[in-house]
Amino acid sequence: MAAVPVENGRQRDPERTRADILDEATAEFAERGFAGARVDEIAARTRTTKRMLYYYFGSKQGLYLAVLERAYVGIRALEQDLKVADLSPARAVRAVAELTFDHHEAHPDFIRLVAIENVHHAEHLRTSPVLSGLAGPAVDVLGGILDRGRDAGLFREDVDALDVHMLISSFCVFRVANRYTFSAIFDRDLLDPARREHYRTMVGDLVVEYLTAHVGRI
Repeated sequence: MAAVPVENGRQRDPERTRADILDEATAEFAERGFAGARVDEIAARTRTTKRMLYYYFGSKQGLYLAVLERAYVGIRALEQDLKVADLSPARAVRAVAELTFDHHEAHPDFIRLVAIENVHHAEHLRTSPVLSGLAGPAVDVLGGILDRGRDAGLFREDVDALDVHMLISSFCVFRVANRYTFSAIFDRDLLDPARREHYRTMVGDLVVEYLTAHVGRI
């Protein structure tokens, strides 16, 4: 990379500047979508210039892709760091469900970004050089848990790691993505703190009950 541009007579810290830009760009893209987001607004929020943004990310598309990549890499890193080897298979799969539940609740911008990219048929994400590494952590962790559960005669044989990942994601994404429409129709806030532990236990129960449906109870 070429020398970092100097603004107002001072050379910026490249890593800090890049992180600040990504933070503000995440909020802008999540709020307005790819088409509606304005690079000028992101630059203003970070007290920098459009020129600086393009220096780091090349284009609006490059910035949007970097935002998507960071969002996905964040949840994958948490999954990879999850310590489940000493847990029973049932408790381990609950831990994965609870981690996903906690992450999605704490990062609603991630849910919005995923929804926006689906509107675009994942056309930006498919160009990512890190795409091949975005599935591994989730599948590997769940795959290991399923193998242990099957070896112990606890889990059904006709389910793979992607099935379980989809089941967990479906519940956790719906709770955040559909919060407002669900509330408008049913007058129930899915993010009501009073119901949080109920829903957190519920997603774990769903996964464990599904995995043990044909092999008895845990």
